[in-house]
Amino acid sequence: MTITRKQILIGASIVLLVLLSAGIYSGARHYHYRRSNLVSIDGEPHGYYVYPDTPLDSILARVRNDYNIRSRHAFRKDLQHTQIREPKPGYYLFPAEMGNRTLFMRLRQGEQTPVKMRFNYGIRTNEHLAGKLAAQLLTDSASIIALLQDNTFLNKYDMNTETARCLFMPDTYEVYWTMTAEQLFERMYREYRRFWNERRRAEAEALGLTPQQVYTLASIVASETTNPREYPVIAGLYLNRLRIGMHMQACPTAVFATRKFSARRVTKAMTNYPSPYNTYINPGLPPGPIRVTPAQVIDSTLHATKSKYLYMCANPDFSGTHVFSESYTKHAATARLYQRELNKRKIRK
Repeated sequence: MTITRKQILIGASIVLLVLLSAGIYSGARHYHYRRSNLVSIDGEPHGYYVYPDTPLDSILARVRNDYNIRSRHAFRKDLQHTQIREPKPGYYLFPAEMGNRTLFMRLRQGEQTPVKMRFNYGIRTNEHLAGKLAAQLLTDSASIIALLQDNTFLNKYDMNTETARCLFMPDTYEVYWTMTAEQLFERMYREYRRFWNERRRAEAEALGLTPQQVYTLASIVASETTNPREYPVIAGLYLNRLRIGMHMQACPTAVFATRKFSARRVTKAMTNYPSPYNTYINPGLPPGPIRVTPAQVIDSTLHATKSKYLYMCANPDFSGTHVFSESYTKHAATARLYQRELNKRKIRK
């Protein structure tokens, strides 16, 4: 049988058409897999927290609510090919437009997006600190508290249950949401070592203090004022007291000891309260910090103002500043004015 030229052309056209169709299909599959198959409905990236044992269907349902799927056929095929048995826990932020591969492979391999962990210097207790951190991580507060109270664990950081808060300085840190309590401490220790470089350690030594003692003193300074100009002055005043063996008599330590953090007036009962943190009845620094403390206050403490001040009192004008004195006589006069103003404003506790 003789094959005509026309038949050859028809056959070639069919083959070419098949190859072209296969190429288009293959190109489309590649495009949907690598480049774009999911497009955010609102044009914005979307993030998802995936908890342990979260079913894949639950995550995909949330994705379908936020993204239009151009080819559901490609979506199903790529999902089958990826074979996700169990999505890895973590936080995942997906772009506004992505291929199937981005979604499936990141869930399969646990390619998380870092989250921002923040905490400020308003944190005073271990419980408050643990709660603040756990609210931003997968780990629970009980795990963090357990390590804050574990001297054996803390010993590898040259810390103990009283000084452990020295590892934590208020800031914003990029971390993985799934980090464990142990990994959290490792990260904070790296930040601690980075902050306490050779220069700062030398400055602490020049004051006759360890880094932990500087942090503890700075925590008192931070509790005395929110005025940055007063940080080094207050630090210098307390260093003067420590040098001559005078009790620090820092009101914030009495507040910390009694846990009466809402108190606006420090009473005699508070200054007499039996606690190793109460510097009215104990000499020297307390055994650890009374709040987590910003780097700015620590640096101000390291560069404390040289003065002869031994006394300070809240300014009677309630400006948030302090009146500093070298003599007790002047201090007592200012204190009487301040007490009178407290009474006038009917501030009893």
